[in-house]
Amino acid sequence: MGKASRDKRDIYYRKAKEEGWRARSAFKLLQIDEEFNIFQGVKHVVDLCAAPGSWSQVLSRKVYLPAKLSADAKESDLPLIVAIDLQPMAPIEGVIQVQGDITNARTAEVVIRHFDGCKADLVVCDGAPDVTGLHDMDEFVQSQLILAGLTIVTHILKKGGKFIAKIFRGKDTSLLYCQLKLFFTDVTFAKPKSSRNSSIEAFAVCENYSPPDGFNEKDLHRLLEQIGSPSGADDLDCSSGWLEGPNKVYIPFLACGDLTGYDSDRSYPLPKVENGTYQSLDPIQPPIAPPYKRALEMQKASSHGIKDIEKLTLEN
Repeated sequence: MGKASRDKRDIYYRKAKEEGWRARSAFKLLQIDEEFNIFQGVKHVVDLCAAPGSWSQVLSRKVYLPAKLSADAKESDLPLIVAIDLQPMAPIEGVIQVQGDITNARTAEVVIRHFDGCKADLVVCDGAPDVTGLHDMDEFVQSQLILAGLTIVTHILKKGGKFIAKIFRGKDTSLLYCQLKLFFTDVTFAKPKSSRNSSIEAFAVCENYSPPDGFNEKDLHRLLEQIGSPSGADDLDCSSGWLEGPNKVYIPFLACGDLTGYDSDRSYPLPKVENGTYQSLDPIQPPIAPPYKRALEMQKASSHGIKDIEKLTLEN
């Protein structure tokens, strides 16, 4: 199947290329903003797991560029956006890139230095592991990634701030909800219209960051274990089974996006153009250093009978 076929089957994939977004996921953040107005009053933003940069693009267009283009704009007053990922990313105007691991406390220290001692108003995370298709496994790994993001959040987010993170819905979603609710007064699980109905993904929209009194960032892991167990520190099973039955937790869930908008699970005909057929566009920004790069190098080396893979690169 070629690009034209995918353009028919995925309207948001096509629209992303036409509107200059690096990935279709940009529409998910835009639709969350339409519902929750997450960018209002935001001056400092952190984008976790940012590559290839579609959410950073949204932040640049919605937060940085309007302030820069205003008549009374001053360099010192411009919003600050920091994007973090293990992979390198092509530059985006108004976005400072940090290549680092969000599970490392030093990464938080680097971000705080960029903010010159200030804290973030908003932290977003669209990261996800390579899915296996085993929903229970994928949900667990994704929840651990979110808690790694929460570790960064407790260091860099100011009180009253917001945190947006991708989740995978499943039987243990109640546990994750209770853990996030410990730090935010308002937690809603949202499903943007650009997210396929067949996907188990949704997004945790956490508003009004309010950590417990006397909270120490170093005690985060111990605190989360206690929340996940009905008997506190004596039982560290971290199972959400006790949240079912008479103790069932009902999670606020909201579908975002105009009902008259595009359906991400539908196929749409290609638009008609004068004097010819529709030309499918190339992606805006191919990956700079994709995880599969070394696999391609090894495959190419094998086909050429080269034993020393270090002598071969994709550029040759």
